Amino acid sequence: MKQDIQHVPYGYEPPAKERKGSLIFYDSFERITDQELEMAARTAVDRKFTKLVLYPLHEETVRRMTKEPVQSYYKREDRLHEWKREQGLPFVTVESLEGKRKKYTPLDSALRHISDVYPAPYFLYLTPEMANLFASYSSFEEWIVKLRLLLSEEPVQIHPRLAKFRHRWDVAGADREE
Repeated sequence: MKQDIQHVPYGYEPPAKERKGSLIFYDSFERITDQELEMAARTAVDRKFTKLVLYPLHEETVRRMTKEPVQSYYKREDRLHEWKREQGLPFVTVESLEGKRKKYTPLDSALRHISDVYPAPYFLYLTPEMANLFASYSSFEEWIVKLRLLLSEEPVQIHPRLAKFRHRWDVAGADREE
Protein backbone atom coordinates (compact mmCIF):
# COMPACT_ATOMS: atom_id res chain seq x y z
CA MET A 1 0.00 0.00 0.00
CA LYS A 2 1.40 3.38 -1.02
CA GLN A 3 1.67 6.11 1.62
CA ASP A 4 1.40 9.77 0.74
CA ILE A 5 4.11 11.80 2.41
CA GLN A 6 3.51 15.48 2.91
CA HIS A 7 6.29 17.95 3.63
CA VAL A 8 5.48 21.00 5.72
CA PRO A 9 7.73 23.79 6.97
CA TYR A 10 9.03 23.64 10.54
CA GLY A 11 6.51 25.08 13.00
CA TYR A 12 3.54 24.62 10.64
CA GLU A 13 0.20 24.54 12.41
CA PRO A 14 -2.86 23.37 10.49
CA PRO A 15 -5.55 26.06 10.18
CA ALA A 16 -8.30 25.94 12.77
CA LYS A 17 -11.61 24.49 11.65
CA GLU A 18 -14.08 27.19 10.67
CA ARG A 19 -17.12 25.01 11.20
CA LYS A 20 -17.81 23.15 14.39
CA GLY A 21 -20.51 21.44 16.36
CA SER A 22 -24.04 20.25 15.76
CA LEU A 23 -27.35 22.08 15.82
CA ILE A 24 -30.11 19.64 16.76
CA PHE A 25 -33.69 20.67 15.98
CA TYR A 26 -35.66 18.54 18.46
CA ASP A 27 -39.40 18.69 17.78
CA SER A 28 -42.46 16.74 16.67
CA PHE A 29 -42.44 18.78 13.39
CA GLU A 30 -46.23 18.64 13.39
CA ARG A 31 -46.69 22.42 13.30
CA ILE A 32 -43.23 23.48 12.05
CA THR A 33 -43.52 25.29 8.71
CA ASP A 34 -41.04 25.28 5.83
CA GLN A 35 -40.15 28.87 6.75
CA GLU A 36 -39.23 27.77 10.27
CA LEU A 37 -37.10 24.94 8.83
CA GLU A 38 -35.38 27.48 6.55
CA MET A 39 -34.74 29.72 9.55
CA ALA A 40 -33.09 26.80 11.38
CA ALA A 41 -30.94 26.06 8.32
CA ARG A 42 -30.00 29.75 8.02
CA THR A 43 -29.05 29.78 11.71
CA ALA A 44 -26.84 26.71 11.20
CA VAL A 45 -25.08 28.42 8.28
CA ASP A 46 -24.75 31.80 10.04
CA ARG A 47 -23.33 30.25 13.19
CA LYS A 48 -21.08 27.88 11.19
CA PHE A 49 -22.32 24.52 12.43
CA THR A 50 -21.01 21.33 10.84
CA LYS A 51 -24.42 19.64 10.95
CA LEU A 52 -28.08 20.54 11.28
CA VAL A 53 -29.83 17.48 12.69
CA LEU A 54 -33.62 17.34 12.38
CA TYR A 55 -34.83 15.05 15.15
CA PRO A 56 -38.53 14.17 14.67
CA LEU A 57 -40.25 12.62 17.68
CA HIS A 58 -42.21 9.37 17.53
CA GLU A 59 -45.93 9.77 18.16
CA GLU A 60 -45.61 7.85 21.46
CA THR A 61 -42.95 10.31 22.63
CA VAL A 62 -45.14 13.28 21.66
CA ARG A 63 -48.16 11.70 23.36
CA ARG A 64 -46.24 11.31 26.64
CA MET A 65 -44.66 14.77 26.45
CA THR A 66 -47.56 16.95 25.31
CA LYS A 67 -50.72 14.83 24.98
CA GLU A 68 -51.31 16.45 21.55
CA PRO A 69 -52.38 14.35 18.55
CA VAL A 70 -49.84 14.14 15.71
CA GLN A 71 -49.54 12.51 12.32
CA SER A 72 -47.69 9.23 12.11
CA TYR A 73 -43.92 9.41 12.49
CA TYR A 74 -43.25 8.32 8.91
CA LYS A 75 -45.42 11.03 7.36
CA ARG A 76 -43.57 13.73 9.32
CA GLU A 77 -40.19 12.13 8.55
CA ASP A 78 -41.02 11.91 4.81
CA ARG A 79 -41.95 15.60 4.82
CA LEU A 80 -38.55 16.45 6.34
CA HIS A 81 -36.71 14.32 3.76
CA GLU A 82 -38.68 16.00 0.98
CA TRP A 83 -37.84 19.46 2.35
CA LYS A 84 -34.16 18.49 2.57
CA ARG A 85 -34.15 17.30 -1.08
CA GLU A 86 -35.90 20.48 -2.27
CA GLN A 87 -33.43 22.72 -0.44
CA GLY A 88 -30.37 20.72 -1.51
CA LEU A 89 -28.60 21.19 1.82
CA PRO A 90 -25.86 18.57 2.30
CA PHE A 91 -25.20 19.45 5.95
CA VAL A 92 -28.78 18.62 7.01
CA THR A 93 -29.45 15.18 8.50
CA VAL A 94 -32.81 13.68 9.47
CA GLU A 95 -32.20 11.51 12.54
CA SER A 96 -34.10 8.22 12.45
CA LEU A 97 -33.49 6.81 15.94
CA GLU A 98 -37.13 7.15 16.99
CA GLY A 99 -38.30 5.48 13.77
CA LYS A 100 -36.06 2.49 14.50
CA ARG A 101 -37.21 2.23 18.12
CA LYS A 102 -40.92 2.64 17.24
CA LYS A 103 -41.80 3.62 20.79
CA TYR A 104 -41.37 6.30 23.44
CA THR A 105 -37.80 7.57 23.65
CA PRO A 106 -36.90 9.61 26.74
CA LEU A 107 -35.11 12.89 26.09
CA ASP A 108 -32.08 11.62 28.03
CA SER A 109 -31.73 8.65 25.68
CA ALA A 110 -32.05 10.91 22.64
CA LEU A 111 -29.39 13.29 23.94
CA ARG A 112 -27.01 10.42 24.76
CA HIS A 113 -27.47 9.07 21.23
CA ILE A 114 -26.83 12.51 19.74
CA SER A 115 -23.67 12.97 21.79
CA ASP A 116 -22.39 9.57 20.61
CA VAL A 117 -23.07 10.15 16.90
CA TYR A 118 -22.61 13.85 16.11
CA PRO A 119 -19.67 16.23 16.60
CA ALA A 120 -19.55 18.47 19.69
CA PRO A 121 -20.35 21.15 20.84
CA TYR A 122 -24.11 20.56 20.92
CA PHE A 123 -26.81 23.16 20.52
CA LEU A 124 -30.48 22.20 20.82
CA TYR A 125 -32.73 24.27 18.57
CA LEU A 126 -36.12 24.36 20.29
CA THR A 127 -39.42 26.18 20.13
CA PRO A 128 -40.19 28.10 23.35
CA GLU A 129 -42.84 25.50 24.28
CA MET A 130 -40.38 22.62 23.86
CA ALA A 131 -37.70 24.54 25.81
CA ASN A 132 -40.09 25.03 28.74
CA LEU A 133 -40.99 21.35 28.56
CA PHE A 134 -37.29 20.38 28.57
CA ALA A 135 -36.69 22.67 31.57
CA SER A 136 -39.48 20.90 33.48
CA TYR A 137 -37.58 17.57 33.43
CA SER A 138 -35.47 16.62 36.44
CA SER A 139 -32.43 15.92 34.21
CA PHE A 140 -32.47 19.45 32.75
CA GLU A 141 -29.76 20.79 35.06
CA GLU A 142 -27.53 17.82 34.25
CA TRP A 143 -27.85 18.42 30.48
CA ILE A 144 -27.80 22.21 30.34
CA VAL A 145 -24.13 22.25 31.39
CA LYS A 146 -23.26 19.88 28.52
CA LEU A 147 -25.12 21.71 25.76
CA ARG A 148 -26.60 25.08 24.91
CA LEU A 149 -30.07 26.01 23.71
CA LEU A 150 -31.09 28.13 20.75
CA LEU A 151 -34.75 29.09 20.86
CA SER A 152 -36.62 29.75 17.63
CA GLU A 153 -38.23 32.85 19.14
CA GLU A 154 -38.40 34.78 22.40
CA PRO A 155 -40.57 32.87 24.93
CA VAL A 156 -43.64 34.56 26.37
CA GLN A 157 -43.46 32.56 29.60
CA ILE A 158 -40.20 31.15 30.93
CA HIS A 159 -39.91 28.09 33.15
CA PRO A 160 -38.04 28.93 36.40
CA ARG A 161 -35.16 26.56 35.55
CA LEU A 162 -34.88 28.10 32.09
CA ALA A 163 -34.69 31.54 33.72
CA LYS A 164 -32.04 30.28 36.15
CA PHE A 165 -29.85 29.14 33.25
CA ARG A 166 -30.48 32.20 31.05
CA HIS A 167 -26.74 32.38 30.29
CA ARG A 168 -26.94 28.93 28.57
CA TRP A 169 -29.53 29.83 25.93
CA ASP A 170 -30.11 32.40 23.26
CA VAL A 171 -32.77 33.33 20.69
CA ALA A 172 -31.75 32.25 17.17
CA GLY A 173 -32.77 35.41 15.33
CA ALA A 174 -31.50 37.82 18.01
CA ASP A 175 -28.13 38.37 16.35
CA ARG A 176 -29.61 38.95 12.86
CA GLU A 177 -30.75 42.25 11.44
CA GLU A 178 -33.80 41.79 9.24
